[in-house]
Amino acid sequence: MIVVTGATGNIGRPLTRALAAAGEQVTAVSRHTAAVPNGVRHVAADLAEPAGLKPALAGAKALFLLLSGDLHAAGARPADIIGQAAASGVRRVVLLSTLGVVTRPFGSTRIAMRALEDMLRESGLEWAILRPGGFASNALWWAESVRTQQVVAAPFGDVGVPVIDPADIAEVAAACLLEDRHAGGEYELTGPEVITPRQQAEALAGALGSPVRFHELTRDEARTAMSQSMPAELADDTLDILGSPSPAELRVSPDVQQVLGRAPRPFADWAARNVAAFR
Repeated sequence: MIVVTGATGNIGRPLTRALAAAGEQVTAVSRHTAAVPNGVRHVAADLAEPAGLKPALAGAKALFLLLSGDLHAAGARPADIIGQAAASGVRRVVLLSTLGVVTRPFGSTRIAMRALEDMLRESGLEWAILRPGGFASNALWWAESVRTQQVVAAPFGDVGVPVIDPADIAEVAAACLLEDRHAGGEYELTGPEVITPRQQAEALAGALGSPVRFHELTRDEARTAMSQSMPAELADDTLDILGSPSPAELRVSPDVQQVLGRAPRPFADWAARNVAAFR
């Protein structure tokens, strides 16, 4: 059996489907009760209380570990989840980390994530670490303004990064959970090209078949909006990357191609598949 945490999110949902389609027994873990594919077991658990994962981990051979935002906060103990997994007999853990541990290693959240990576390496378990950059699905922040005003409002309109489709992250995670050859792998996951917010707006317009206007926010305006849904420190970190990406953050990684044998999907593909959210 394979346990998927964050099973109702942008990565966990397609990962759960992919594993079930491969014939695996899957336990989907989320904080609240949720619909899951036929044949998949669901367990409601809060990762902030690792002991509560015990029923989900019983009999599991592998774990996909995705930490919610509160598990990056001061005082959180995500390392206890790895300890609980090992105590439950899990043999393999695939950790969703972040490209920032490499490109900007000194922020507090990235220091904590690097420590978790190190603990996983030293755990005695089989492991793989996935480090995605920006997600294509972050464009869902614009869904309401596109629906109601046909506007994408974002800072740094002509500064891009190679955002990755969460479905590609899910496919890489499935490969790492299922295939022994990925044990010890550390994969940097990006999309196939650098794309700016203005270009993303154009791709959304193409998917919708109707115009979408781009409105550039100031950094302060963007920070205020982002701080409503994430810690202010994380908002500042995100804006630092979006406004002044480093060469490492602009690099298109070959790792999706290496793992899946195909190129990562472009943003336009994500927009076409998710266009209903913007109508």
